[in-house]
Amino acid sequence: MQISTKQNIEIYNSLSGKKEQFKPITDGYVGMYVCGPTVYSNVHLGNVRTFMSFDMIFRYLLHLGYKVRYVRNITDAGHLENDADVGEDKITKKARLEAIEPMEIVQRYTVDFHNVLNTFNFLPPSIEPTATGHIIEQIDLIQTIIDNGFGYEVNGSVYFDVHKYNQTNDYGILSKRKLEDLIHNTRELDGQSDKKNPQDFALWKKAEPTHIMRWPSPWSDGFPGWHLECTAMSTKYLGEYFDIHGGGMDLKFPHHECEIAQNKAAKGKDPVKYWMHANMLELNGARMSKSTGNYINPAELLSGQNDIMSKAYSPSVVRFFMMQASYRSVLDLTDNGLLASEKGFHKLLDAVNALDTLPTSSTSTFNVSEWKQKCYDAMNDDFNTPILIATLFEAVKYINQIKDESATITKADLEVLKNTINSFVFDILGLKNVSKDEKGTDKLSGAMDILMKLRQEAKANKDFAMSDKIRDELAAVGIQLKDGREGTTFSTN
Repeated sequence: MQISTKQNIEIYNSLSGKKEQFKPITDGYVGMYVCGPTVYSNVHLGNVRTFMSFDMIFRYLLHLGYKVRYVRNITDAGHLENDADVGEDKITKKARLEAIEPMEIVQRYTVDFHNVLNTFNFLPPSIEPTATGHIIEQIDLIQTIIDNGFGYEVNGSVYFDVHKYNQTNDYGILSKRKLEDLIHNTRELDGQSDKKNPQDFALWKKAEPTHIMRWPSPWSDGFPGWHLECTAMSTKYLGEYFDIHGGGMDLKFPHHECEIAQNKAAKGKDPVKYWMHANMLELNGARMSKSTGNYINPAELLSGQNDIMSKAYSPSVVRFFMMQASYRSVLDLTDNGLLASEKGFHKLLDAVNALDTLPTSSTSTFNVSEWKQKCYDAMNDDFNTPILIATLFEAVKYINQIKDESATITKADLEVLKNTINSFVFDILGLKNVSKDEKGTDKLSGAMDILMKLRQEAKANKDFAMSDKIRDELAAVGIQLKDGREGTTFSTN
Protein backbone atom coordinates (compact mmCIF):
# COMPACT_ATOMS: atom_id res chain seq x y z
CA MET A 1 0.00 0.00 0.00
CA GLN A 2 1.32 3.44 -0.89
CA ILE A 3 1.43 6.13 1.77
CA SER A 4 -1.39 8.62 1.41
CA THR A 5 0.28 11.89 0.52
CA LYS A 6 -2.96 13.78 1.16
CA GLN A 7 -2.90 13.14 4.90
CA ASN A 8 -0.77 15.50 6.98
CA ILE A 9 -0.79 14.39 10.60
CA GLU A 10 -0.24 16.76 13.50
CA ILE A 11 0.97 15.25 16.77
CA TYR A 12 1.00 16.91 20.17
CA ASN A 13 4.64 16.71 21.19
CA SER A 14 5.06 16.72 24.98
CA LEU A 15 8.63 17.97 24.49
CA SER A 16 7.60 21.22 22.77
CA GLY A 17 4.16 21.45 24.40
CA LYS A 18 2.39 21.99 21.08
CA LYS A 19 1.10 20.21 18.00
CA GLU A 20 3.68 19.62 15.30
CA GLN A 21 3.44 18.30 11.78
CA PHE A 22 4.48 14.68 11.73
CA LYS A 23 7.47 14.08 9.48
CA PRO A 24 9.12 10.70 10.00
CA ILE A 25 12.90 10.65 10.20
CA THR A 26 12.93 8.24 7.24
CA ASP A 27 10.23 8.65 4.59
CA GLY A 28 7.71 5.85 4.69
CA TYR A 29 8.99 4.35 7.96
CA VAL A 30 8.00 4.98 11.58
CA GLY A 31 9.81 3.79 14.69
CA MET A 32 7.59 3.83 17.79
CA TYR A 33 8.48 2.73 21.32
CA VAL A 34 5.93 2.45 24.13
CA CYS A 35 6.85 1.62 27.73
CA GLY A 36 5.23 -1.70 28.56
CA PRO A 37 4.08 -3.17 31.88
CA THR A 38 6.04 -4.27 34.92
CA VAL A 39 4.68 -7.80 35.16
CA TYR A 40 4.15 -8.28 38.90
CA SER A 41 0.33 -8.04 38.97
CA ASN A 42 -2.73 -8.23 36.72
CA VAL A 43 -2.86 -5.46 34.14
CA HIS A 44 -5.27 -2.70 35.25
CA LEU A 45 -7.70 -0.67 33.17
CA GLY A 46 -5.53 2.45 33.26
CA ASN A 47 -2.78 0.45 31.56
CA VAL A 48 -5.31 -0.90 29.08
CA ARG A 49 -6.35 2.63 28.15
CA THR A 50 -2.75 3.75 27.58
CA PHE A 51 -1.89 0.75 25.42
CA MET A 52 -5.20 1.06 23.58
CA SER A 53 -4.36 4.65 22.63
CA PHE A 54 -1.08 3.58 21.07
CA ASP A 55 -2.72 0.57 19.44
CA MET A 56 -5.08 3.02 17.72
CA ILE A 57 -2.13 5.20 16.64
CA PHE A 58 -0.28 2.12 15.36
CA ARG A 59 -3.37 1.07 13.40
CA TYR A 60 -3.79 4.50 11.80
CA LEU A 61 -0.16 4.72 10.72
CA LEU A 62 -0.43 1.24 9.19
CA HIS A 63 -3.66 2.26 7.46
CA LEU A 64 -1.88 5.21 5.83
CA GLY A 65 0.73 2.82 4.48
CA TYR A 66 3.67 3.47 6.78
CA LYS A 67 5.97 0.60 7.59
CA VAL A 68 5.90 0.77 11.38
CA ARG A 69 8.27 -0.91 13.80
CA TYR A 70 6.35 -0.82 17.04
CA VAL A 71 8.41 -1.83 20.10
CA ARG A 72 6.66 -2.34 23.45
CA ASN A 73 8.79 -3.80 26.22
CA ILE A 74 8.14 -6.08 29.18
CA THR A 75 9.79 -4.94 32.43
CA ASP A 76 10.65 -8.17 34.23
CA ALA A 77 13.39 -6.91 36.59
CA GLY A 78 14.80 -3.78 38.18
CA HIS A 79 11.59 -1.85 38.88
CA LEU A 80 11.68 -1.08 42.60
CA GLU A 81 8.74 -0.15 44.80
CA ASN A 82 7.49 3.45 44.46
CA ASP A 83 9.66 3.84 41.33
CA ALA A 84 12.58 4.47 43.69
CA ASP A 85 16.29 3.54 43.81
CA VAL A 86 15.95 1.86 47.18
CA GLY A 87 13.61 -0.81 48.44
CA GLU A 88 12.50 -4.14 47.05
CA ASP A 89 12.03 -5.17 43.43
CA LYS A 90 8.29 -5.36 42.70
CA ILE A 91 8.55 -8.78 41.05
CA THR A 92 10.86 -10.21 43.73
CA LYS A 93 8.53 -8.99 46.47
CA LYS A 94 5.52 -10.67 44.87
CA ALA A 95 7.53 -13.89 44.44
CA ARG A 96 8.59 -13.79 48.08
CA LEU A 97 5.00 -13.27 49.26
CA GLU A 98 3.79 -16.21 47.18
CA ALA A 99 6.87 -18.37 47.86
CA ILE A 100 7.57 -19.02 44.18
CA GLU A 101 10.30 -18.12 41.68
CA PRO A 102 10.33 -14.52 40.34
CA MET A 103 10.15 -15.84 36.78
CA GLU A 104 6.93 -17.66 37.68
CA ILE A 105 5.50 -14.26 38.58
CA VAL A 106 6.82 -12.82 35.31
CA GLN A 107 5.29 -15.64 33.26
CA ARG A 108 1.93 -15.52 35.02
CA TYR A 109 1.40 -11.81 34.57
CA THR A 110 2.90 -11.60 31.09
CA VAL A 111 0.33 -14.19 30.01
CA ASP A 112 -2.40 -12.17 31.75
CA PHE A 113 -1.22 -9.01 29.98
CA HIS A 114 -1.37 -10.67 26.57
CA ASN A 115 -4.74 -12.29 27.25
CA VAL A 116 -6.32 -9.00 28.33
CA LEU A 117 -4.96 -7.10 25.33
CA ASN A 118 -6.11 -9.87 22.97
CA THR A 119 -9.58 -9.63 24.52
CA PHE A 120 -9.68 -5.93 23.63
CA ASN A 121 -8.53 -6.68 20.06
CA PHE A 122 -5.03 -5.19 20.21
CA LEU A 123 -2.58 -5.73 17.39
CA PRO A 124 0.67 -7.28 18.66
CA PRO A 125 3.75 -5.02 18.56
CA SER A 126 6.51 -5.68 16.05
CA ILE A 127 8.97 -6.50 18.85
CA GLU A 128 8.33 -7.15 22.55
CA PRO A 129 11.75 -7.21 24.26
CA THR A 130 12.29 -8.02 27.93
CA ALA A 131 14.62 -6.25 30.32
CA THR A 132 16.25 -9.52 31.41
CA GLY A 133 16.98 -10.37 27.80
CA HIS A 134 19.08 -7.21 27.35
CA ILE A 135 21.42 -7.15 30.34
CA ILE A 136 24.53 -7.05 28.12
CA GLU A 137 23.25 -3.99 26.24
CA GLN A 138 22.49 -2.26 29.52
CA ILE A 139 25.94 -2.94 30.96
CA ASP A 140 27.53 -1.57 27.77
CA LEU A 141 25.35 1.54 27.97
CA ILE A 142 26.29 2.14 31.61
CA GLN A 143 29.98 1.85 30.77
CA THR A 144 29.58 4.43 28.00
CA ILE A 145 27.84 6.83 30.40
CA ILE A 146 30.66 6.36 32.93
CA ASP A 147 33.33 6.85 30.24
CA ASN A 148 31.63 10.09 29.18
CA GLY A 149 31.80 11.41 32.75
CA PHE A 150 28.10 11.23 33.68
CA GLY A 151 28.09 8.07 35.79
CA TYR A 152 29.92 7.09 38.96
CA GLU A 153 30.30 3.86 40.94
CA VAL A 154 29.96 3.63 44.71
CA ASN A 155 30.11 0.36 46.63
CA GLY A 156 29.13 -1.71 43.60
CA SER A 157 26.23 0.51 42.49
CA VAL A 158 26.37 3.00 39.63
CA TYR A 159 24.49 6.30 39.62
CA PHE A 160 23.78 8.96 37.02
CA ASP A 161 25.28 12.34 37.96
CA VAL A 162 22.33 14.65 37.35
CA HIS A 163 24.15 17.81 38.47
CA LYS A 164 27.11 17.14 36.16
CA TYR A 165 24.71 16.45 33.29
CA ASN A 166 22.74 19.62 33.97
CA GLN A 167 25.85 21.79 33.54
CA THR A 168 25.70 21.29 29.77
CA ASN A 169 22.14 19.93 29.31
CA ASP A 170 18.64 20.59 30.58
CA TYR A 171 17.48 17.96 33.07
CA GLY A 172 13.74 18.69 33.13
CA ILE A 173 13.32 19.57 29.46
CA LEU A 174 10.39 17.15 29.04
CA SER A 175 8.59 17.58 32.35
CA LYS A 176 9.32 21.33 32.49
CA ARG A 177 10.86 20.95 35.96
CA LYS A 178 13.89 22.86 37.14
CA LEU A 179 16.70 21.07 38.94
CA GLU A 180 16.80 23.89 41.50
CA ASP A 181 13.19 23.14 42.44
CA LEU A 182 13.90 19.41 42.65
CA ILE A 183 16.82 20.10 44.99
CA HIS A 184 14.65 22.32 47.18
CA ASN A 185 11.86 19.71 47.41
CA THR A 186 14.08 16.67 47.98
CA ARG A 187 14.54 15.24 51.44
CA GLU A 188 17.28 12.84 52.43
CA LEU A 189 16.14 9.23 52.56
CA ASP A 190 17.75 6.23 54.19
CA GLY A 191 19.75 4.21 51.69
CA GLN A 192 20.60 7.22 49.50
CA SER A 193 23.87 8.07 51.24
CA ASP A 194 25.90 6.46 48.42
CA LYS A 195 24.72 9.13 46.00
CA LYS A 196 26.52 12.42 45.46
CA ASN A 197 23.11 14.08 45.34
CA PRO A 198 19.57 12.85 46.11
CA GLN A 199 18.48 13.67 42.53
CA ASP A 200 20.94 11.17 41.05
CA PHE A 201 19.30 7.94 39.89
CA ALA A 202 20.50 4.37 39.69
CA LEU A 203 21.95 2.88 36.52
CA TRP A 204 23.03 -0.33 38.27
CA LYS A 205 22.23 -1.56 41.77
CA LYS A 206 24.36 -3.96 43.75
CA ALA A 207 22.15 -6.83 44.85
CA GLU A 208 21.70 -7.49 48.54
CA PRO A 209 22.43 -11.10 49.61
CA THR A 210 18.68 -11.84 49.67
CA HIS A 211 18.02 -10.40 46.21
CA ILE A 212 17.27 -13.32 43.88
CA MET A 213 17.38 -11.62 40.47
CA ARG A 214 21.01 -10.66 39.85
CA TRP A 215 23.56 -10.62 37.06
CA PRO A 216 27.36 -10.22 36.99
CA SER A 217 28.74 -6.86 35.90
CA PRO A 218 32.07 -4.96 36.11
CA TRP A 219 30.80 -3.29 39.29
CA SER A 220 28.96 -6.03 41.20
CA ASP A 221 26.46 -8.82 41.00
CA GLY A 222 23.32 -6.78 40.70
CA PHE A 223 20.56 -5.58 38.41
CA PRO A 224 19.92 -2.62 36.08
CA GLY A 225 18.03 0.54 36.93
CA TRP A 226 14.45 0.75 35.62
CA HIS A 227 15.05 3.89 33.54
CA LEU A 228 18.08 2.39 31.83
CA GLU A 229 16.18 -0.62 30.52
CA CYS A 230 13.97 1.36 28.16
CA THR A 231 16.91 3.41 26.85
CA ALA A 232 18.83 0.22 26.02
CA MET A 233 15.91 -1.55 24.34
CA SER A 234 14.52 1.40 22.41
CA THR A 235 17.86 2.37 20.90
CA LYS A 236 18.79 -1.25 20.11
CA TYR A 237 15.72 -1.76 17.93
CA LEU A 238 14.93 1.76 16.72
CA GLY A 239 18.32 3.47 16.62
CA GLU A 240 19.81 6.38 18.53
CA TYR A 241 17.13 8.76 17.20
CA PHE A 242 13.61 7.53 16.45
CA ASP A 243 10.19 8.95 15.69
CA ILE A 244 7.74 8.35 18.56
CA HIS A 245 8.12 7.45 22.23
CA GLY A 246 4.88 6.90 24.11
CA GLY A 247 3.60 5.99 27.55
CA GLY A 248 1.29 7.07 30.32
CA MET A 249 1.34 10.60 31.68
CA ASP A 250 2.72 9.25 34.96
CA LEU A 251 5.93 8.20 33.19
CA LYS A 252 6.86 11.68 31.99
CA PHE A 253 8.85 12.28 35.19
CA PRO A 254 11.11 10.78 36.21
CA HIS A 255 11.14 7.81 33.81
CA HIS A 256 11.09 9.55 30.44
CA GLU A 257 13.12 12.49 31.71
CA CYS A 258 15.83 10.04 32.76
CA GLU A 259 15.67 8.29 29.39
CA ILE A 260 16.46 11.57 27.64
CA ALA A 261 19.35 12.26 30.03
CA GLN A 262 20.81 8.76 29.61
CA ASN A 263 20.65 8.90 25.83
CA LYS A 264 22.23 12.36 25.64
CA ALA A 265 24.93 11.36 28.12
CA ALA A 266 25.76 8.22 26.12
CA LYS A 267 25.14 9.30 22.53
CA GLY A 268 25.26 13.08 22.70
CA LYS A 269 21.84 13.53 21.10
CA ASP A 270 18.11 13.61 21.86
CA PRO A 271 16.68 10.11 21.44
CA VAL A 272 13.16 10.94 20.24
CA LYS A 273 11.50 13.33 17.82
CA TYR A 274 7.93 13.16 19.19
CA TRP A 275 7.10 12.36 22.83
CA MET A 276 3.46 11.32 23.34
CA HIS A 277 1.65 10.77 26.64
CA ALA A 278 -1.77 9.23 27.27
CA ASN A 279 -3.78 10.57 30.18
CA MET A 280 -5.31 8.88 33.21
CA LEU A 281 -8.44 6.77 33.60
CA GLU A 282 -10.58 7.62 36.63
CA LEU A 283 -13.45 5.63 38.15
CA ASN A 284 -16.61 7.51 39.11
CA GLY A 285 -14.78 10.83 39.30
CA ALA A 286 -11.90 9.67 41.50
CA ARG A 287 -8.52 8.07 41.02
CA MET A 288 -8.57 4.29 40.83
CA SER A 289 -7.10 2.83 44.00
CA LYS A 290 -7.21 -0.68 45.47
CA SER A 291 -6.66 0.73 48.95
CA THR A 292 -9.83 2.85 48.83
CA GLY A 293 -11.92 0.24 47.03
CA ASN A 294 -12.43 2.55 44.06
CA TYR A 295 -11.09 -0.05 41.68
CA ILE A 296 -12.22 -2.48 39.00
CA ASN A 297 -10.07 -4.77 36.89
CA PRO A 298 -10.73 -5.75 33.25
CA ALA A 299 -12.09 -9.21 34.08
CA GLU A 300 -14.57 -7.78 36.60
CA LEU A 301 -15.74 -5.17 34.12
CA LEU A 302 -16.26 -7.69 31.32
CA SER A 303 -17.92 -10.35 33.50
CA GLY A 304 -20.14 -8.02 35.51
CA GLN A 305 -18.87 -9.59 38.74
CA ASN A 306 -18.32 -6.36 40.65
CA ASP A 307 -20.14 -3.97 42.96
CA ILE A 308 -19.59 -0.88 40.81
CA MET A 309 -21.26 -1.46 37.43
CA SER A 310 -24.86 -2.50 36.83
CA LYS A 311 -24.00 -5.14 34.24
CA ALA A 312 -21.29 -6.76 32.16
CA TYR A 313 -19.91 -4.92 29.13
CA SER A 314 -18.37 -6.42 26.02
CA PRO A 315 -14.74 -5.62 25.13
CA SER A 316 -15.81 -3.67 22.04
CA VAL A 317 -18.20 -1.52 24.06
CA VAL A 318 -15.39 -0.70 26.52
CA ARG A 319 -13.06 0.05 23.62
CA PHE A 320 -15.69 2.27 21.98
CA PHE A 321 -16.16 4.09 25.29
CA MET A 322 -12.43 4.76 25.57
CA MET A 323 -12.19 5.93 21.96
CA GLN A 324 -14.88 8.55 22.64
CA ALA A 325 -12.31 10.62 24.53
CA SER A 326 -9.03 12.08 23.30
CA TYR A 327 -6.04 10.04 24.43
CA ARG A 328 -4.70 13.24 26.07
CA SER A 329 -7.83 13.78 28.19
CA VAL A 330 -8.60 12.37 31.60
CA LEU A 331 -11.40 9.83 31.11
CA ASP A 332 -13.93 9.01 33.83
CA LEU A 333 -15.18 5.41 33.74
CA THR A 334 -18.81 5.34 34.89
CA ASP A 335 -21.74 2.97 34.53
CA ASN A 336 -23.84 5.66 32.85
CA GLY A 337 -21.05 6.40 30.41
CA LEU A 338 -20.69 2.73 29.50
CA LEU A 339 -24.46 2.30 29.11
CA ALA A 340 -24.56 5.27 26.73
CA SER A 341 -21.55 3.92 24.82
CA GLU A 342 -23.21 0.52 24.53
CA LYS A 343 -26.26 2.10 22.86
CA GLY A 344 -24.08 4.17 20.56
CA PHE A 345 -21.90 1.18 19.67
CA HIS A 346 -24.89 -0.93 18.64
CA LYS A 347 -26.41 1.97 16.71
CA LEU A 348 -23.13 2.35 14.81
CA LEU A 349 -22.87 -1.35 14.04
CA ASP A 350 -26.52 -1.61 13.00
CA ALA A 351 -25.81 1.06 10.39
CA VAL A 352 -22.58 -0.64 9.25
CA ASN A 353 -24.36 -3.98 8.91
CA ALA A 354 -27.14 -2.38 6.87
CA LEU A 355 -24.72 -1.17 4.16
CA ASP A 356 -24.95 -4.38 2.12
CA THR A 357 -28.73 -4.09 1.79
CA LEU A 358 -29.04 -0.39 0.95
CA PRO A 359 -30.76 0.48 -2.32
CA THR A 360 -28.83 2.64 -4.79
CA SER A 361 -30.02 5.48 -6.97
CA SER A 362 -28.81 7.73 -9.76
CA THR A 363 -28.05 10.53 -7.26
CA SER A 364 -26.54 10.98 -3.82
CA THR A 365 -28.01 13.41 -1.30
CA PHE A 366 -24.86 13.39 0.86
CA ASN A 367 -21.34 14.41 -0.09
CA VAL A 368 -19.56 11.14 0.64
CA SER A 369 -16.17 12.37 -0.57
CA GLU A 370 -16.27 15.38 1.75
CA TRP A 371 -17.39 13.18 4.66
CA LYS A 372 -14.53 10.75 4.01
CA GLN A 373 -11.95 13.55 4.23
CA LYS A 374 -13.54 14.77 7.48
CA CYS A 375 -12.80 11.32 8.95
CA TYR A 376 -9.16 11.67 7.95
CA ASP A 377 -9.06 15.28 9.17
CA ALA A 378 -10.15 14.12 12.62
CA MET A 379 -7.43 11.49 12.84
CA ASN A 380 -4.83 13.83 11.37
CA ASP A 381 -5.56 16.27 14.20
CA ASP A 382 -3.53 14.43 16.87
CA PHE A 383 -5.61 11.24 16.46
CA ASN A 384 -8.86 12.92 17.53
CA THR A 385 -11.06 9.85 17.93
CA PRO A 386 -14.04 11.70 19.52
CA ILE A 387 -14.33 13.91 16.44
CA LEU A 388 -13.90 10.86 14.22
CA ILE A 389 -16.75 9.07 16.01
CA ALA A 390 -18.99 12.14 15.70
CA THR A 391 -18.21 12.17 11.97
CA LEU A 392 -18.99 8.46 11.68
CA PHE A 393 -22.41 9.16 13.18
CA GLU A 394 -23.08 11.65 10.39
CA ALA A 395 -22.85 8.62 8.11
CA VAL A 396 -25.07 6.60 10.46
CA LYS A 397 -27.75 9.27 10.15
CA TYR A 398 -27.41 9.20 6.36
CA ILE A 399 -27.59 5.39 6.23
CA ASN A 400 -30.79 5.43 8.31
CA GLN A 401 -32.26 8.06 5.98
CA ILE A 402 -31.53 5.82 2.99
CA LYS A 403 -33.25 2.94 4.79
CA ASP A 404 -36.26 5.22 5.38
CA GLU A 405 -36.17 6.29 1.70
CA SER A 406 -35.71 9.94 2.67
CA ALA A 407 -32.19 10.02 1.14
CA THR A 408 -30.46 8.40 -1.84
CA ILE A 409 -26.97 7.19 -2.74
CA THR A 410 -25.27 6.12 -5.96
CA LYS A 411 -23.59 2.74 -6.31
CA ALA A 412 -20.14 4.37 -6.53
CA ASP A 413 -20.72 6.49 -3.42
CA LEU A 414 -22.06 3.49 -1.53
CA GLU A 415 -18.83 1.61 -2.26
CA VAL A 416 -16.76 4.56 -0.95
CA LEU A 417 -18.98 4.86 2.12
CA LYS A 418 -18.74 1.14 2.83
CA ASN A 419 -14.96 0.95 2.45
CA THR A 420 -14.36 4.10 4.49
CA ILE A 421 -16.64 3.29 7.40
CA ASN A 422 -15.31 -0.27 7.62
CA SER A 423 -11.71 0.99 7.60
CA PHE A 424 -12.28 3.51 10.39
CA VAL A 425 -14.57 1.39 12.57
CA PHE A 426 -12.71 -1.92 12.39
CA ASP A 427 -9.16 -1.31 11.13
CA ILE A 428 -8.42 1.97 12.94
CA LEU A 429 -10.68 2.14 16.00
CA GLY A 430 -10.19 -1.61 16.39
CA LEU A 431 -13.84 -2.41 17.14
CA LYS A 432 -15.29 -5.83 16.38
CA ASN A 433 -18.56 -6.46 14.61
CA VAL A 434 -21.40 -7.96 16.61
CA SER A 435 -20.77 -11.68 16.54
CA LYS A 436 -23.33 -14.41 17.02
CA ASP A 437 -22.07 -14.80 20.57
CA GLU A 438 -22.63 -11.11 21.31
CA LYS A 439 -26.08 -11.25 19.71
CA GLY A 440 -26.73 -14.27 21.91
CA THR A 441 -25.64 -12.22 24.89
CA ASP A 442 -28.15 -9.52 23.92
CA LYS A 443 -30.90 -12.16 23.76
CA LEU A 444 -29.77 -13.52 27.14
CA SER A 445 -30.01 -10.00 28.58
CA GLY A 446 -33.58 -9.73 27.29
CA ALA A 447 -34.53 -13.10 28.75
CA MET A 448 -32.89 -12.23 32.06
CA ASP A 449 -34.81 -8.96 32.24
CA ILE A 450 -38.03 -11.00 32.02
CA LEU A 451 -36.91 -13.48 34.69
CA MET A 452 -35.73 -10.76 37.05
CA LYS A 453 -39.04 -8.96 36.60
CA LEU A 454 -40.96 -12.16 37.41
CA ARG A 455 -38.77 -12.68 40.48
CA GLN A 456 -39.44 -9.11 41.60
CA GLU A 457 -43.18 -9.66 41.20
CA ALA A 458 -42.91 -12.88 43.23
CA LYS A 459 -41.16 -10.96 46.00
CA ALA A 460 -43.81 -8.24 45.91
CA ASN A 461 -46.50 -10.94 46.25
CA LYS A 462 -44.53 -12.50 49.15
CA ASP A 463 -44.05 -15.65 47.08
CA PHE A 464 -40.53 -16.12 48.40
CA ALA A 465 -40.42 -19.77 47.40
CA MET A 466 -40.79 -18.81 43.74
CA SER A 467 -38.31 -15.94 44.13
CA ASP A 468 -35.72 -18.32 45.62
CA LYS A 469 -36.48 -20.99 43.01
CA ILE A 470 -35.71 -18.56 40.15
CA ARG A 471 -32.46 -17.46 41.85
CA ASP A 472 -31.30 -21.00 42.70
CA GLU A 473 -32.09 -22.56 39.33
CA LEU A 474 -30.29 -19.75 37.53
CA ALA A 475 -27.30 -20.28 39.85
CA ALA A 476 -27.34 -23.98 38.98
CA VAL A 477 -26.71 -23.13 35.31
CA GLY A 478 -24.00 -20.59 36.13
CA ILE A 479 -25.98 -17.32 36.26
CA GLN A 480 -25.62 -15.33 39.48
CA LEU A 481 -28.20 -12.75 40.54
CA LYS A 482 -27.06 -9.79 42.60
CA ASP A 483 -29.55 -7.60 44.48
CA GLY A 484 -28.47 -4.01 45.03
CA ARG A 485 -29.85 -0.54 45.73
CA GLU A 486 -30.29 0.10 41.99
CA GLY A 487 -32.12 -3.21 41.45
CA THR A 488 -31.07 -6.71 40.46
CA THR A 489 -28.26 -7.48 38.03
CA PHE A 490 -26.81 -10.75 36.78
CA SER A 491 -23.43 -12.17 35.82
CA THR A 492 -22.34 -15.42 34.21
CA ASN A 493 -19.60 -17.72 35.46
